[in-house]
Amino acid sequence: MSKQKTNKLKILNDPIYGFISIPNSLIFDIIEHPYFQRLRRVTQMGMSNLVYPGANHTRFHHAIGCMHLMQKAVQVLRTKNVEISEEEANALYIAILLHDIGHGAFSHALEHSIVEGIAHEEISLKFMQKLNEVFDGKLSLAIEIFEGKYKRKFFNQLISSQLDIDRLDYLKRDSFFTGVAEGNISSDRIITMMHVKDDELVIEQKGIYSVEKFVIARRLMYWQVYLHKTCLSAEALLVKILQRAKELAKNKVELPASSTLHYFLYNPITHNNFTDETLDIFSRLDDYDVLAAIKEWVNHKDVVLSKLASMITFRNLLKIEIQDKPFTKREEHEIEKKLKNDLKIKDENLHYFMFLGKVSNQAYNMNKPIKILTKKGKLKDIAKASDQLNLQTLSTPVVKYYICYPKKFLLN
Repeated sequence: MSKQKTNKLKILNDPIYGFISIPNSLIFDIIEHPYFQRLRRVTQMGMSNLVYPGANHTRFHHAIGCMHLMQKAVQVLRTKNVEISEEEANALYIAILLHDIGHGAFSHALEHSIVEGIAHEEISLKFMQKLNEVFDGKLSLAIEIFEGKYKRKFFNQLISSQLDIDRLDYLKRDSFFTGVAEGNISSDRIITMMHVKDDELVIEQKGIYSVEKFVIARRLMYWQVYLHKTCLSAEALLVKILQRAKELAKNKVELPASSTLHYFLYNPITHNNFTDETLDIFSRLDDYDVLAAIKEWVNHKDVVLSKLASMITFRNLLKIEIQDKPFTKREEHEIEKKLKNDLKIKDENLHYFMFLGKVSNQAYNMNKPIKILTKKGKLKDIAKASDQLNLQTLSTPVVKYYICYPKKFLLN
C-alpha cells in the first residue's frame, strides 16, 4: 500500500484571527521542523501568568499569527500597486515566522543567566542559517530581509520597526490572553492603511487614529502587563534561581536537571563558543526543562537555591517597591540591615534576595518615526501629523526604579 501524502496546505484555527492558512509546502515543512515545534513549549510572556492566569500562550501562537498578518500586509500592498513577487512574499512569510525562533526558555530570563553575551536575535539568525542548509538554500532571501540587507528597505520595516507585524500581533494577542482590554489594537485597520512611498513603509492619513491608539496601547500594555511590578518580581526571581544554579554548577555541586539544561548549567556558554552543537542542544531546551528542575530544587540541600525555588513554585514572591527616583544608599542599607538581623541572611547570599534595578518605557521613538502619508502625497512624522495627542511627550523615556527583597521567611 502506497504511503499517503500529507496535506501541507493546512488551515489552523486561531482564537484571535479565526482561520489561518499555511501558504505553501515549504512553510508547512519549516513549521513541522523540531526547531520551530520547540516554540510550542516556550511561553510568550514568561512569568506573567502568575499575575494574569490566562497568559499561557506560546511563541508558537505568536509566530503563526505574525505569518497570517504578513499575508494580509502583502495582499494589501499588492492592491495598491506595490510590486511584490511570489519569491519576495514567501521570504517575508518565512522571515516573520522565524523572527523569534531564538528565544530561550522563559524568553528573556535565559539571556540574563544561563546564556551570556548572545542575544535571542543572534540565535534566531543561527537557527535560520541552519534551516537554510536543511532546505537547500530556500531561506536565503528571508535571511537577507531579516538582517536588513535586502535592497527594498520597507521589507525589513515590516519585520522590525516601530509599527511592524511583530508588534501588531503581540499587542493584540497579549491583550486577549491577559484580558487587559487597553492593548486591543485594530491590527486589521492598520494593515489596511499601509502603503509604500520612497521605499518606506508608511500609513495613509485615514489610519492616523488607529496608529495613535496603537502607540497609547503599547504604553499602557508595558506599564500594566510587561512591566507590572509582580511580573518584574517573578522574572527577577527566575533569573536569580538560574544564576544560583549556575554558580553551584561552577563549584561542581550536582543539580538534578534534564540533560539539556545540565549542559547549559555546567558549560559556560558565550557568543564565542556558541557552536552548531550548542545550537542543537539549545533547540531542545524549553520551559518544561526549567520548571521541572526548579520543582526538584525546592528540596535541594543548598538553602539559597531551595528557598528561591520554593518562592517561585509556591508563588511566594519577593516584595517589590517601585518609585520614580533611585533608592538612596540609606534606604538600601536599612533593608540590608533588617534582612541580616531578622532573616539571618549571610552577606555572601544577600544579592540573591535583595537587589535593585530599573525599567524604562518609551512609547514612541522619534529617531525611528512612523510616517503618515498625507492626502497631498507628503510624508509626515505622526508626532507632527497628530492633532489629538502630544506624541512628542510620549517619546520621552519614562524610567522607574525598583528594589526587591523577601517577605517573611527564615534562612536556617
